[in-house]
Amino acid sequence: MRGTGTVAELVRRQWGDHRPALKHGPTVLSHHQVVEGAAARAALLADLLPRSGEPHLGVLLDNTPEFPLWLSAAALAGAAVAGINPTRRGPELARDILHTEAPVLITERAHLPLLDGLELPGVRILVTDTEAYAALLAPYAGARPGDAVVAPVGADSRMLLYFTSGSTGAPKAAICTQGRLAGAGASLAGHFGVRPDDVHYICMPMFHGNAVLADWAPALAAGAAIALRPRFSASAFLDDVRGYGATYFTYVGRAVQYLLATPERPDDRDHPLRLGFGTEAGAVDAARFRERFGVRLVEGYGSSEGGAAIQRTPGTPPGAIGRAAPADDLAVVDPDSGEERAPARFGPGGRLLNGDEAIGELVNRGPTPFEGYWRNPEADAERARRGWYWTGDLFYRDADGFLYFAGRTDDRLRVDSENLASATIEHFLAHWEPAAATAVYAVPDPVTGDQVMAALALRAGAVFDPAAFAAFLRAQPDLGTKMAPRFVRILDRMPVTATNKIHRVALRRAGFRCPGPVWWDRDGDGSYAPLDAEGLAALLERYEEHGRAI
Repeated sequence: MRGTGTVAELVRRQWGDHRPALKHGPTVLSHHQVVEGAAARAALLADLLPRSGEPHLGVLLDNTPEFPLWLSAAALAGAAVAGINPTRRGPELARDILHTEAPVLITERAHLPLLDGLELPGVRILVTDTEAYAALLAPYAGARPGDAVVAPVGADSRMLLYFTSGSTGAPKAAICTQGRLAGAGASLAGHFGVRPDDVHYICMPMFHGNAVLADWAPALAAGAAIALRPRFSASAFLDDVRGYGATYFTYVGRAVQYLLATPERPDDRDHPLRLGFGTEAGAVDAARFRERFGVRLVEGYGSSEGGAAIQRTPGTPPGAIGRAAPADDLAVVDPDSGEERAPARFGPGGRLLNGDEAIGELVNRGPTPFEGYWRNPEADAERARRGWYWTGDLFYRDADGFLYFAGRTDDRLRVDSENLASATIEHFLAHWEPAAATAVYAVPDPVTGDQVMAALALRAGAVFDPAAFAAFLRAQPDLGTKMAPRFVRILDRMPVTATNKIHRVALRRAGFRCPGPVWWDRDGDGSYAPLDAEGLAALLERYEEHGRAI
């Protein structure tokens, strides 16, 4: 793979390449046409952006051709794209747009209602699917790459401002430069052997870092094509893959579980797809996916901000993510003291025996490519304490240096003085056949510490059988005695964020005082019964007796 220093260089080298590059429904653009379109938009941007402000533009779009065209245009012009999340509303949405200091916002008619009534002083809004937009762009049709720039273009030029979600506070806009984005694309293209004749299917939202860093960038680096789905659809996934000839896709959150929940078909393996790359599928569902669709899923780990990366290598044990990338000095440490945690010890079946002393936060103690957050020095300082990069993720590490994901730092549970991780318990629950998706989180214990609560989204046609569920738990020899859920919430569909990650904040906030049904193991003996109004009142009385908030 030929190296490059900037995304702009990757875009410019497509000039004169008339192979298909961008597919969206019946629309097919060649690489050359993409560069032409990007150059025209870069020239328009140069005329629109005030010289005294930041070279930023906001993009509030679904995955339409305009999104990658504006990414390429920004690269050519030396500007930065701020991806705006269309699931945000009202003042929160206005805050995101204004925080990025983008004087131009690119959107589409479908999202105009989101902007109604918002105070956006100094922001010019361009609506892509209108005659006015086409007329505004038309005079720049003859522009060539490099004709118009708004800031010097180099490896250190800001390229992305993408918001990272968090459990508390407003989302933070992480900075990604052209050099980091180009390097990430080249690295993944080389690692996965991306070829010019590949087609990357982009169904994850492009306002999020995953779709841009792990899908669009490696395609750009390898000269491969992309195919766009405006929004992820499990039912349309295989038809899209076949229609576009897609060979690669990325996923985050529950996307794989949604695909597995679709009805099985005799032609499930009849497609050109060879690889999926992402996070949070889990070993059980990755195996199911490969068995059903014949596609290998590669689970990776890389913090959105670029501060730490784990590489899967030959010999990686089941359940492990991999080892630290060569340039990283990764350690699992106590989040409070910073002391390194003990190596993990395993029992039969791979059960973690010493989670209380092995689970900690993953940090990178070496130099990192973390480039900070936009206008947020407090978040920068929190992320880079002691000169280390703190990922905010829980891991444990075996004696051979392999790392195992254990959840977010706010996914820790402390049950009867023992530290547990939600991801460990979810691994066991994922084996229960009726469950399509699982989430484990803490609710306060009436006296001290936490109790385990699980939310289960069931497969089509399945019903929750409390006796069968209890029998399943008893049959798991490696399920720790304190891991069995005290509360079980049954859902038709797991609540998710805009990037298909489980909305754990909403689940934790609701706890067991939520729309039913909720089942309760009152005595901790596996006898699950409905948590009715009488039981809830008695339970809340216990919390009140001990002065615990709930």
